[in-house]
Amino acid sequence: MDLIIHSSFLPADDPEKSLAFYRDALGFEVRGEVGHGAMRWLTVGPAGQPQTSIVLHPPAVDPGLTDDERRTIAELMAKGTYAMVVLASTNVDEAFDRIQATGAEVVQEPTDQPYGIRDCAFRDPAGNTVRINQLG
Repeated sequence: MDLIIHSSFLPADDPEKSLAFYRDALGFEVRGEVGHGAMRWLTVGPAGQPQTSIVLHPPAVDPGLTDDERRTIAELMAKGTYAMVVLASTNVDEAFDRIQATGAEVVQEPTDQPYGIRDCAFRDPAGNTVRINQLG
């Protein structure tokens, strides 16, 4: 079986701020945009990896969700505990410095973890955790 990760979805309650973070701070390409205003689905991804994308989508728009479920999602996003993506870099310290210089919210500076990896973390404008692992 030949499977790849094609796309993953992260909630984005302010499309412009999220776009600025993923495009300008992380250097991702914009691959697509559907919708208008706050109801936009933006597809972004790393340059040179056209097969892998992140879709930034309006949170809690599924018509099957109850009002209580929508409130819960909003509360979890505000706390930064609703969604996460883990990226990787050949130089996590350099990536950290570059992203921090854009004013991104730092969750964790580059750290050698007891389980054998070096990583750092940020929060995107929607509160999603963006963790970056050191490759090799």
